[in-house]
Amino acid sequence: MYLQELQLQHFRNYPSASLELGPGINVLLGENAQGKTNLLEAIYVLALTRSHRTANDHDLVNWQAKTAKVSGRVVKSAGTVPLELTFSRQGKRAKVNHLEQARLSQYVGQLNVILFAPEDLAIVKGAPTVRRRFMDMEFGQMNPRYLYNLSQYRTLLKQRNRYLKDLQHKQNRDLLFLSVLSDQLAAYGAEIIAQRLRMLHKLEHWAQAIHAEISQQKEVLTFHYATQVPEDQLTDPESICAALTQLYQEHQAKELYRGTTLVGPHRDDLHFRVNGKNVQTFGSQGQQRTTALSVKLAEIDLMKEETGEYPVLLLDDVLSELDDARQTHLLKAIQDKVQTFITTTSLSGITRQLIKDPTIFHVDNGTVVADGSAPSGDPATKED
Repeated sequence: MYLQELQLQHFRNYPSASLELGPGINVLLGENAQGKTNLLEAIYVLALTRSHRTANDHDLVNWQAKTAKVSGRVVKSAGTVPLELTFSRQGKRAKVNHLEQARLSQYVGQLNVILFAPEDLAIVKGAPTVRRRFMDMEFGQMNPRYLYNLSQYRTLLKQRNRYLKDLQHKQNRDLLFLSVLSDQLAAYGAEIIAQRLRMLHKLEHWAQAIHAEISQQKEVLTFHYATQVPEDQLTDPESICAALTQLYQEHQAKELYRGTTLVGPHRDDLHFRVNGKNVQTFGSQGQQRTTALSVKLAEIDLMKEETGEYPVLLLDDVLSELDDARQTHLLKAIQDKVQTFITTTSLSGITRQLIKDPTIFHVDNGTVVADGSAPSGDPATKED
């Protein structure tokens, strides 16, 4: 899988832009605050219908316009697929093969991307919500069923939390309806946990080999999924569902007092361990960086295994954050394997001998110029 073409209209600081992209490594070269990250964001948005930088879609629209459009052409083993997303005050519309999709969940998965930015170290160092979001975003791309279950779970969770608030404030007294909501939430929650465990088992397998190579066989990386469901019941969705149902009953008094749901995959976490120790708490900065890099690179092989296609890799100012050994491993891992986009302020920051025939784009104040091409885009306004 690779993105053959990208078009932008009124997206961030690009009133218009059209890029013909290389199937290998694409380097976005330019000074800071010129629009390099905006291009990566556009590809990410085209894949996932949402930004990794803002929760407000209006931020994606150039301040001089009312709508923004991102479109592209994805080449897969089965053929070429045109994709299009339009953002406006009325919401967003998604098209696949020029046909509008009734639900965004039907759109996600047409283009799979992996984003690796310096802030991705938060996957290891950050709060549990960062790791839950990581699992949901990545696994949702690979597995439409996971995305569906997650959507249903979130809808039910909001409904259950509202009802718990009503019960808390004595606006309702029907505990039977709470039990119905609990049963439904447990069913979807069990599917999410079971799918997370399956995907994490595979991801751990790929990440272990990468981590061992980077650490010169001195370290062993393992994953631990932290959940309130007893370990002996993490066998199948039915057992997990029964455990969640029991946990809701045990926590009912506390949930009624707090007015919120205290059990389920929205409360779970993922721990990374190096040689048996939690790398978030006890790992050095180098170990944390190696863990984050290993997990990100492992996603490439996991996506190939799950979808039959390699994803597109987005590296936002990552190489400057890695030492020579990690940079070399990263570039060797992606060479001739996945389409890659790299943002950088200087080619001297890249180990050039490890990159064969890159496609280089010069980015300057909302204009993009491919080597040997005319400028694409007009100067404009929003920051990089």
